[in-house]
Amino acid sequence: MTSTTETIPLGDAPGFRETLQDIFAGRPGAIIALAVVLLFVAVAVLAPWIAPYDPMQQSFLAVNAQPSAKHLLGTDQFGRDVLSRLIYGSRNSLIFGFVSPVIAAVVGGGLGVIAGFYGGIADRVISRVIDMFMAFPELLLAIVVAAALGGGFWNVVAVLAIAFTPGFARVARASTMAVRQEPYIEAAVASGVRTPVIILRHVVPNISAPIVVLMTLWMASAIRLEATLSFLGIGTQPPQPSWGNIIREGLGNMFATSWPILAGGMAITVVVLAISVVGDAVRDALDPEVKA
Repeated sequence: MTSTTETIPLGDAPGFRETLQDIFAGRPGAIIALAVVLLFVAVAVLAPWIAPYDPMQQSFLAVNAQPSAKHLLGTDQFGRDVLSRLIYGSRNSLIFGFVSPVIAAVVGGGLGVIAGFYGGIADRVISRVIDMFMAFPELLLAIVVAAALGGGFWNVVAVLAIAFTPGFARVARASTMAVRQEPYIEAAVASGVRTPVIILRHVVPNISAPIVVLMTLWMASAIRLEATLSFLGIGTQPPQPSWGNIIREGLGNMFATSWPILAGGMAITVVVLAISVVGDAVRDALDPEVKA
């Protein structure tokens, strides 16, 4: 009598295409939001070719002009074309919104993985530093760091990254501590696999979903924070345009023309709302607690 053992094949991990289907299938709002985000990204990339004027070109003959065929969104108090400044301002705002969370995810995620995997003194030191930074609201922390570092592109990137790093570190630490107890991690340790290999091959892939979800959601927050810092005068410095300082400059001239305020505020609102909708869809698809 012979017995046969049936082998049940294991399913492959979902690929990029399957992940996109999980995120956007049956969610027309998320698809529209993604299209809006991609449209603004295209505008930022193609700014030198689609902007009708130099964003810093002044014309005292066209000061505070109302919208017309020549200036679709009018001009500001220096005669600069509002639409051109809005288009070029999308570059700074979107770069800060995308780059800063990525840097914060790498730095904060790395600190969280170290604290959660090694434990002991490393965990205690990193956790206390994280707790210290998380005692400050993100906006207050960003204002304090920006006031110390000053304006400038990389300074603003650093400010936003520092503001978001503690949150990523906290999530990565908690996820790493959960993964650290899994049998396959214990088996890898017992078999003598080097710790860096275990972290890169087994830990990081298994904690990436909550990190990606958080990074997507905080892109919208990064754009809002950059606009707030620029509005307060400690973000992107004039004459370089960003949506925040367009509103700031328009506020002092609002009784002559309100179009810079309306245009900058609408751009921030639309992009932040679109990114938030996409972030919610990513969270619903990748977060196991939400999916459950």
